Amino acid sequence: MSRQIINPESLVKPSGFAHGVRAGEFVYLGGQTAMDADGHIVDGGIVEQFVQAFSNVLTTLAAAGGTPRDLVDVTIYLTDVDAYQRNGREIGRRWRELAGTEYPAMAGIGVTRLWQPEALIEIQAVAHVANPQES
Repeated sequence: MSRQIINPESLVKPSGFAHGVRAGEFVYLGGQTAMDADGHIVDGGIVEQFVQAFSNVLTTLAAAGGTPRDLVDVTIYLTDVDAYQRNGREIGRRWRELAGTEYPAMAGIGVTRLWQPEALIEIQAVAHVANPQES
């Protein structure tokens, strides 16, 4: 099985991790916080951080040749589950803007903290991206 590291240049340069790894037809998308290209967590609350983190996931997926429809599993780690639930409608609207309405299997998990103390959310995913000759 082929293995390819995916590190889009538009995302912060990784150190000690890869933004994504393509193994055959599967793309494993490493956990993304709301980090901008300069390595800073975006200002704002959970909605703004969701948009940045999910956009980072989708940027890596696109660099691997995939689209949001290829997502098969998404895990969302949250430091404040209540804030996510209070903003669920807006987060759902933003998801649909970014990825459409074909939802993958998902889990939301409350955690005490993430790698960057100011991060409220981290999103990790797996996608199935068929080889171009099979599309």
